[in-house]
Amino acid sequence: MSKQFHFLGGLPRSGSTLLCNILAQNPHIHATHTSGCMDVMFGVRNNWDNLIEHRAHPEPDKLQRVLNGILNSYYQDVEKPVIIDKCRGWISLVEMAESVLGRQAKIIVPVRDINSILASFEKLWRKTAESGQVPGEGQNYFQFQTVEGRCAHWMQNSQVVGLAYNRLKDVFNRGLRDRLHLVDFDELTKNPSTTLNAIYQFLDVEPFEHDFNNVEQVTSEDDSVHGFKGLHTIRNRVEYRESNWKEIIGAVGDKYSGFDFWRI
Repeated sequence: MSKQFHFLGGLPRSGSTLLCNILAQNPHIHATHTSGCMDVMFGVRNNWDNLIEHRAHPEPDKLQRVLNGILNSYYQDVEKPVIIDKCRGWISLVEMAESVLGRQAKIIVPVRDINSILASFEKLWRKTAESGQVPGEGQNYFQFQTVEGRCAHWMQNSQVVGLAYNRLKDVFNRGLRDRLHLVDFDELTKNPSTTLNAIYQFLDVEPFEHDFNNVEQVTSEDDSVHGFKGLHTIRNRVEYRESNWKEIIGAVGDKYSGFDFWRI
């Protein structure tokens, strides 16, 4: 491979967009918005054996080469030597990533306490509710009538928080913890310089002096596609703000306290 590929994907509302835009200050790094590359590769892998020609004449190495080609072609237009592809699905596909890369994968994993994540989604829901519904609300109208119901919905195995949470827990259970570099949201905002230096050490990339007081948002996404207003909008200054989740979701948070297994 002519480029050095790494991945970024962790829990939602944990600073992944902020982190990508900080990393993008480095002229040697291309840090992406939410990428579709993984899903393209995932689709090819899943449908490979559906072709009768592949079943009749199996060539295991060919699939690996094709997936390798997809990854390189996807970023052929990028001249920077280090690519950080942002997609939460990479956590569930460590084995595929390593087969394609031919080495151990390195995944930056933003994390945050679950109650703060749920409170963040609740605030987004309230903002979006001024003029519309968020994903899943129409099909689960009665559940969305309460804070408790909304949090329970987002924590379901098939939903945005629950799916990411279970994927992360499964990587630990599969014994692949060493492929991950966890970045706690509070630590990122309290000690950004120390946090970024640790990331560079993990990636084996030369450190860069970032400007944490002027983070330009260079990644962009149409948040109407995702159904939440302001989902990927960042502040241009990195600063710590104490979580006010108790004010937002109240006693509902008692149910999810202690879910942060990675802190143990």
